[in-house]
Amino acid sequence: MSDALPTSGRAWHLVARPHGWPEASDFALREAPVSAPGEGRVLVRNLYFSVDPYMRGRMNDVKSYVPPFELDRPMDGGAVGEVVASNAEGFAVGDHVLHGKGWREYAEVPAEHAVKVDASIAPLSAYLGVLGMTGLTAYAGLFEVASFKEGDAVFVSGAAGAVGSQVGQMARIKGASRVIGSAGSDEKVKLLTEEYGFDAAFNYKDGPVKEQLAEAAPDGIDVYFDNVGGEHLEAAISSFNVHGRATICGMIAQYNATEPSPAPRNLALVIGKRLRLQGMLVGDHSALQPRFVQDVAGWLSSGALKYRETTVEGIENGFDAFLGLLRGENTGKMIVSLDNSR
Repeated sequence: MSDALPTSGRAWHLVARPHGWPEASDFALREAPVSAPGEGRVLVRNLYFSVDPYMRGRMNDVKSYVPPFELDRPMDGGAVGEVVASNAEGFAVGDHVLHGKGWREYAEVPAEHAVKVDASIAPLSAYLGVLGMTGLTAYAGLFEVASFKEGDAVFVSGAAGAVGSQVGQMARIKGASRVIGSAGSDEKVKLLTEEYGFDAAFNYKDGPVKEQLAEAAPDGIDVYFDNVGGEHLEAAISSFNVHGRATICGMIAQYNATEPSPAPRNLALVIGKRLRLQGMLVGDHSALQPRFVQDVAGWLSSGALKYRETTVEGIENGFDAFLGLLRGENTGKMIVSLDNSR
């Protein structure tokens, strides 16, 4: 990178609130001026940014656990980049940092919102996935929220995604009696059993989820990690053993729905089975971060934990990457790479 700072950079803006599935006309890629960082801030050239299912909810103008995206403003999200100018103690040009201003080429970030990351431990993009928010979501959701214990049978929906694939492997590493996953293609099903070590997996498009789950888990399940909601949650409730626990992490089946989902229709079973269904937000579990990094770094170096990324090249393809994520076109973490885009 030359010493001359950039004068402008591109950023994705939300220009209209989607109704149902997002349309290209709801978004605009715009050029904006880039200036030197203010006091206590750094200027970062983004190398990778993350697109995640939760971002669909932020496109609606509703009160939620995270504020909605503002119209005609750059969107944000996880990103990793290189410091190109620093006006903050402890950060030097050339440092790599993780921060929250994705969806753009250049980000001016307060130093307290930037975390240095080490490219010698793992590829930089891994800090957006397996060693980042998605990895911690899997770790906290399985071990803390679902109170996983050795011998539990675990079912994961959206199991080939960034979070789901980690949940299944972590359960296997920690002694699950059986790990079952659902995914949306035969190729992903094969990946779950052959590469990630799931005991069984099925394509939810091949037939009713309830029937396929019952076949894959004849002795029932103890833990369900829910990334999908709807029919999957209904099926899990049917398959739960007494005192089963569900971590409700995401409901991607409903994110673009314009009508309420009828499922699950069997909630009465929660009573007799004494089930626990608990929602989770990863931000509640930051205290686990040191243990999470230590455990996952060890599992990665030993080869016990594997991960995949789907990388889309170029900031101009950011919207397509997000839409592809909602359609399930990714395997593992969906990443947008800006490394060679400019």
